[in-house]
Amino acid sequence: MTMPPPLLTATFLLLFLLTTITTTTTSQESDPELDCTNKWIHIRRLPLQFNLDLLLNCSQYPLFDNFCNYLTNDGLGQKTHNNSHSWYRTDPFMLELIFHRRMLEYPCLTSDPNLANAIYIPYFAGIDSLKYLYGPQVNSSFLHGLDLYHYLVRMDTPSMWQKHFGHDHFLVIARSAWDFIQPLSNDPPIFGTSFLELPEFYNVTALTFEARAYPWQERAIPYPTSFHPPNLAFLESWVNRVRKSRRNALMLFAAGGGISANPNIRRSIRLECENSTSISANGTGYDKLCEFVDCSNGVCEHDPIRFMKPMLQASFCLQPPGDTPTRRSTFDGIIAGCIPVFFEELTAKKQYGWHLPEEKYEEFSVFVPKEDVVFKGLRILDVLMSIPRSEVRRMRENVIELIPRIMYRNHGSSLGLRSKKDAFDIAVEGTLQRIKSRIEELAAQ
Repeated sequence: MTMPPPLLTATFLLLFLLTTITTTTTSQESDPELDCTNKWIHIRRLPLQFNLDLLLNCSQYPLFDNFCNYLTNDGLGQKTHNNSHSWYRTDPFMLELIFHRRMLEYPCLTSDPNLANAIYIPYFAGIDSLKYLYGPQVNSSFLHGLDLYHYLVRMDTPSMWQKHFGHDHFLVIARSAWDFIQPLSNDPPIFGTSFLELPEFYNVTALTFEARAYPWQERAIPYPTSFHPPNLAFLESWVNRVRKSRRNALMLFAAGGGISANPNIRRSIRLECENSTSISANGTGYDKLCEFVDCSNGVCEHDPIRFMKPMLQASFCLQPPGDTPTRRSTFDGIIAGCIPVFFEELTAKKQYGWHLPEEKYEEFSVFVPKEDVVFKGLRILDVLMSIPRSEVRRMRENVIELIPRIMYRNHGSSLGLRSKKDAFDIAVEGTLQRIKSRIEELAAQ
């Protein structure tokens, strides 16, 4: 296959990064002052069929997308413009690459799995799923992950798996868990694969965009936004812009959908937003009550300029569920300092406990039950206008404080920026603690 030059460059770079796994030394050898107690991670060395080789088919899934351009900059995608230092056309499905690139910079790596507190599997599970979701193997989706399992258990140091039977292993899946729970018995198959239904992987911690409420092995981590600052100065500059931005719209709805005749929350929001033009904003302190950014047909996915400027100018960003409860827009809005308005708890409150502590939600967000809006006539505008302006300012400041926690900073970032924990750091910390607790629990049985 002939690859475009940007992909060829990115592929060679990623190949170099992947091969460094074989020569990774214990981090403490190079930094004796580093405290890695209970933080050691070993990266399993997988055949390239499980990661790099999957990128070579980036143009082969027309029903999904040609994702070749999204591979540049180690998964961050192309810059929004040539002089950009922090903004990229990031595709969230590339999180597996982004996370892997950051894992190679993790300060407490060890080449000895016996010293490790956790073991990272550098498998691009979401990208590998495309051949089952959109490709020629759509009727064989029950096979997804079996070859990986056989390699981990039988071919590559079986004792590494047998030590805790996978309880100390973790991986990243850049899709919703719902795409990987097709029952093994389904005939004919429905959309999705059976990766998370395989008993072989029940013990492995899976970091996903959206987790189910009940299985032990899944944990939700933030969708990547387009903001990836390389140093503290660029982060602080953005935060200052967010803080000083004039909020001339009360609320913003940036999304597609809402055109169905059947009652649903997106339809209710869209109708209320359209009707708000006939309501006077005089005396509210806003120029307009509702701003609508139409993101139908994916026009906003790789063009953050379309929605970030309106988000910067709105006090509240409406985050209704879509095909599934969670939305990347939740994190785009936080990056813009726009207070999220949730309509069901599975959108965020019951998902991102590591990054957005559940007990803090009332301090940075508003909750409006979707049933009250759709079936009881509750107006979202009335709820939001009833919040005192002083309270709005306080909530916005709390949102701004969350920005470092939910962004994925650029790889190779400055020492100053690395002093602030980002989404990757918090995900790794949470995973280590989760694995530690699980192994202690098993040892006590």
